[in-house]
Amino acid sequence: MSQVNIKPLADRVLVEPAAAEEKTASGIIIPETAKEKPQRGTIVAVGPGKKDEPLTVKVGDEVLYGKFAGNEKITVEGTEYLIMRETDIIAIL
Repeated sequence: MSQVNIKPLADRVLVEPAAAEEKTASGIIIPETAKEKPQRGTIVAVGPGKKDEPLTVKVGDEVLYGKFAGNEKITVEGTEYLIMRETDIIAIL
């Protein structure tokens, strides 16, 4: 897990997406153009939450999120992160 100096606001979280699968379970190598966007990642920073809604996730949690969640991408020191609202997170693994 990376250490970043970014503090999301309100109910937003900063997620480091997991790497896309390189091979199928049977060993077939997936070409770059056919790889799906990962829907799993690790939370590296969380905001303070909203006044009446505290956050239920914490730094270090591995989460599943929606396919189109986290449209805001940022790159810090060569690592790409997604910023999304906590409501875009489907489950904590």
